[in-house]
Amino acid sequence: MPLALHPPLQPQNLVRAIRAQVPRKALRDVRNRLAFGEAAPLSDELIYIDPRAVTHRYIPNPKHGAPKFRRSHSGHVATGNWDQSVAPLDSNIKEEAIHQHFLQGVPWEQTALFAKLSRDIAEKGIADDCHSVEDLRARYERMDRLFDEASRTGELLPRRALPDYFRREHGGIFVHIDRNGRAIRSGGGMHRFGIARLLGLTEVPAQVGVVHFDAVKNGLLAAYRRQA
Repeated sequence: MPLALHPPLQPQNLVRAIRAQVPRKALRDVRNRLAFGEAAPLSDELIYIDPRAVTHRYIPNPKHGAPKFRRSHSGHVATGNWDQSVAPLDSNIKEEAIHQHFLQGVPWEQTALFAKLSRDIAEKGIADDCHSVEDLRARYERMDRLFDEASRTGELLPRRALPDYFRREHGGIFVHIDRNGRAIRSGGGMHRFGIARLLGLTEVPAQVGVVHFDAVKNGLLAAYRRQA
């Protein structure tokens, strides 16, 4: 992609690029490549996971060596035992709303999720990047279209194929990779992940999070990459 067409370099995206820490991520990419060669993860890198194989979620516990990782840490290579701080995936308010809406026909606005996000907007001014109930309705209209498209095609599109594309897979299903090459759920992309699981999809795009040093050293990230 020509630099002039690269969204983070466009003037209107300058603030977003700074908030997403794109300059820091670019430096991380250089350091990773120098340290690990082609096996190195890229920040915001697009990888592909099998949602059925993702059985655990990351539990931050800073006092015991498990920091709170955010999307800004994407592509970071970390040693230590942080990847052992996990718990089995359990039901959550977003996944419950997805099941209620798509399986039982409950309107989004009648779910506990919509009520919670509406309250958060009223109290905090923002929830899930929405600043108003109208934003929230528009978000879930997009979710309906995503579900319909995935039902029809049997796949989720990567971020680069979506209208709000920004950088690589930034904003996608966020997963860390542990020392054994196992994908661990963490934070963002919960709606997309829930829809993928509901539809029984076997391969979906994801944004790489933090990768354990051993996984990089042993070339385990390769299993999540598609050949160009």
